Amino acid sequence: MSLRADLAAIAAHVSSGTRVLDIGCGDGALLAELERASGVDARGMELDAGLVEKCVARGLSVVQGDANTDLAEYPDKAFDYTILSQTLQTATRPDKMLDELLRVGEKAFVSFPNFAHWRTRAALMFGGRMPVTRALPVSWYETTNIHHVTIADFRDLARAKGAHIEREWFFANETQIGASVANWRAEFAVFQLSR
Repeated sequence: MSLRADLAAIAAHVSSGTRVLDIGCGDGALLAELERASGVDARGMELDAGLVEKCVARGLSVVQGDANTDLAEYPDKAFDYTILSQTLQTATRPDKMLDELLRVGEKAFVSFPNFAHWRTRAALMFGGRMPVTRALPVSWYETTNIHHVTIADFRDLARAKGAHIEREWFFANETQIGASVANWRAEFAVFQLSR
């Protein structure tokens, strides 16, 4: 099973033999790959009970939890890496979530859909409606996205939180693109951070 492009970028940059917490781990695809390929001590947290059950049935170490509140139960620097993929925009307070990621982990990976992508802009400008795109595949009333973040917004948040951006990747149609035009061309972004 091949990983989504943002997850593949993260997997390629997690060091072997490290401890990882994947928050909002979904079906556990990244956890399974990290354990298989890198010998990582991979743990997961997921809100959806059905997905937790599937992960556990696959032999993955996943607990049911709400990242908005349950990260507070983890000690400082308990993990080498924390991962939040395609979940930041669903957090009650993304700013506090970023603080928790960098408190619990030495480094953090964050990926999110870029709401400044040109298709999103065009749908609003020419159609007057909230977009449904590859990166945002459901209607506004079905989405769990409660914060509409752009690449420029996230860079500002990282700076305000004293986080150092170590690496960044941008993808359009699952293909990596350059940073210079990412805020309008990238469908989603991945950042590696530390403090």
